Amino acid sequence: MKAALFDYVRPATLAEGLRRLAEPDVGGKGAAKVMGGSQSLGPMLNLRLARPPAVVDVTALPELRGVTLVDGRLRIGGAVTHAEIEDGVFPLLADDSPGSALLRAVAGGIAYRAIRNRGTLAGSLAHADPAADWVLAMTALSAQLELRSAGGQRLLPVERFMHGAYTTALAEGELIAALHLPRLGADARWGYAKSCRKPGEFAEAACCAVFDAERGFARVVIGALDGAPRALPGLATAVAASGALPERAEIDAAIAAAAPGKDAIDRKLMTATVRRCLQQVLAPETTA
Repeated sequence: MKAALFDYVRPATLAEGLRRLAEPDVGGKGAAKVMGGSQSLGPMLNLRLARPPAVVDVTALPELRGVTLVDGRLRIGGAVTHAEIEDGVFPLLADDSPGSALLRAVAGGIAYRAIRNRGTLAGSLAHADPAADWVLAMTALSAQLELRSAGGQRLLPVERFMHGAYTTALAEGELIAALHLPRLGADARWGYAKSCRKPGEFAEAACCAVFDAERGFARVVIGALDGAPRALPGLATAVAASGALPERAEIDAAIAAAAPGKDAIDRKLMTATVRRCLQQVLAPETTA
């Protein structure tokens, strides 16, 4: 099947693109759609699950590209691709700092190289698949989303962005312009683990953990759930205080409290994934 007829718009500026996204629905065809790497929108168009009157391609807009420092925080443009992060194309993501290493590791584990070459950071977040890597990693990092529309700009904590599977806080005519991330201290530790049937597939269980004593920051977050990722604050506090790998029963109890809908088999898989994630954080202190 091929896509229904639509107008392809490649704006020269972000302002022009936002004006097109703000145009009212004409003839009941719905609003225009933003196109990034088209790794999610493309199949939806071809299956005619999405039939927008226009598609606005924002991948080349300078305002959505690049990595800079803004008020001491890392700003990553929404149109930056997974491969560009994986390869450390931008100097601020090419160093050996914990934050850069975490982002490169997450990017390198997304699907396949062909997908990473085109898929974008903002596109993945806007699609809001519960099993997606960036949704989980950005929650663990307590990132903020820079949302732009023709009416202005707002910063939204990532924890308030994803309302459920494929459902977000994005308003009509709004797009994700960038992600703002805290810079981790030099001694920060992190872990990222996911369980998939085979490499490249979406995860059935996933966990991201970030511990930064310099900032008093400790987060353990699980993903690949029915909706948004969920934090395990009690477990994070215990690990930060003890510096030891929790018992399996303790991890299982934390998962059961955060995701009560998980059955025993799912919890066992998630427990193993969380444990592998925390082993990365604590290594070489523990290899238990």
